[in-house]
This record gives sequence, C-alpha cells and structure tokens, in this order.
Amino acid sequence: MKIRRSAAAAATAVVLSALALGACSSDGDDKAAADPVAALKESGVLKVGTEGTYSPFTFHDASSGELTGYDIDVITAVAEKLGVKPEFSETKWDSIFAGLEAKRYDVIANEVTINDERAAKYDLSDPYSVSVPVVIVRADDTELTSIAGFDGRTAAQTATSNWGEIARSNGAKVEPVEGFTEAVAAVRDGRVDFTVNDNLAALEYLESTGDTTVKIAFDIPEEKVVQAFALRKDSGLVAEINKALGELAADGTLATIGEKYFGTDISK
Repeated sequence: MKIRRSAAAAATAVVLSALALGACSSDGDDKAAADPVAALKESGVLKVGTEGTYSPFTFHDASSGELTGYDIDVITAVAEKLGVKPEFSETKWDSIFAGLEAKRYDVIANEVTINDERAAKYDLSDPYSVSVPVVIVRADDTELTSIAGFDGRTAAQTATSNWGEIARSNGAKVEPVEGFTEAVAAVRDGRVDFTVNDNLAALEYLESTGDTTVKIAFDIPEEKVVQAFALRKDSGLVAEINKALGELAADGTLATIGEKYFGTDISK
C-alpha cells in the first residue's frame, strides 16, 4: 500500500510540476504579447537570424573567426539602442524565414529585400541599405549583355531570393545553390551561365578574392532594391527598431558602418 501511495504521490508531483511550468510559460507568452518591447528588454537579448556566409554583410572574419559584416554591425547598434545584446543564430538563406516563423529568433538581419509579398507576411523595418542587382558571368562570356538574354539560360541562385525571382521572371532556369559563393563557383565552373546578386557583394567579392575568372557583365538599375530587417507579423517591435535606425542615421552611425565596409554610406 505504501508503494502504491508513494507512486501516486510522485505522479501527482510530476503533474503539478508540469502544470506550474506550463503556467510560467503561458505567463511569459502573455507578457510578451501584452508588451513585446518590455518583454524584450527584460530578457536582455535580441535573437537574430543570419547566414554568416554572405560577405560583406554577414560573414566570419578570416583572422579572428568572429561573426562580422555590415548587417551584423547595424543590428548590433540597434540592439544597443534598445538596451539589449544581440544573440546570433546562423542558418542557410532558404530556411531563414522558417526559423523566424518557428520563433528561433526575433529578427532576420541578412539583406532582406523589401517586396510586396514579404511586406504582407512579415513586419519589415525601415530600409538600412540600398543596392542595385548585377549579373556575374564567366570572364570570357561576351554574349550575355542585357536582361533580355536571360531567356533560355541557367542561373545559380538561392531558391527563395529576390535575385532568383529576377532571373526566373525573365526566362532563366534557376539552379538552386546555398549562397553567393557557391553561385559564383557554379558560374566559374561552367555549370550555369550567370548569377544575379547585389552590386556591393559582387564588388567586394572581386576585390577581396582577386578572382579573374568571372566578371560583372552589367547592372540592372531598374531593379534597384532596398533592404530591411524582417520580424514576425505584428511583432510589436518594429516601431522601436525604426526609432533606433532613425537615431543611428541621425548621429552618423549608419554612414560610418557603411564607410567601414564599402567606403560610402549605403543606407540611402
């Protein structure tokens, strides 16, 4: 009988413990829903999703191994304005939004281009970078000289990127890759005809690597893009992030970060 009573007591304790934990979790969720900014500041941490492989925006320094880049510096400065510290989670681009939706992080800092589809599905901050897409081909390719030439050719792109959509919507077949470096390698090796990407990333790649096997064939100024931080819809954090970005623009921090990586202010 004592054994049965002990077992019953233990089972009751487990159930009560689970209920208590559930209540704590529910209280935490309710508090975050009621005042997400206060909940964020109380936690002391802004969880950030990023690739870590997209230089010069988000990458690892070759000498120190530390995560760095334009986007990393900007979101770190934003976090400082909010009174919290950034905590980075690295993931591939094609799964980065899934991670946001699964609440693995609060915000994506990875050159997310603003478009209607994303604006309908996510909270997007004010822009913090502006760029123009360029087309990268093999150095000996003299045939692809305009966007009209995409039709019938193959491009290496991350499947869900806006760059991939530019290629696809203009008649190109898209060969999925995991990132910019892999896309350039596919062009260089002749597995695809071209890749579309950010002019700033392309110029930095050519300068830092000295790669003469590929070149920028032309830019696409009519497809000029602006980038923002992405958060879950109705996150309650966008106003504070925009306020921080405004302050960073006003005090010259955004310009300084841009000059560090590009020699110019790319925030406008």
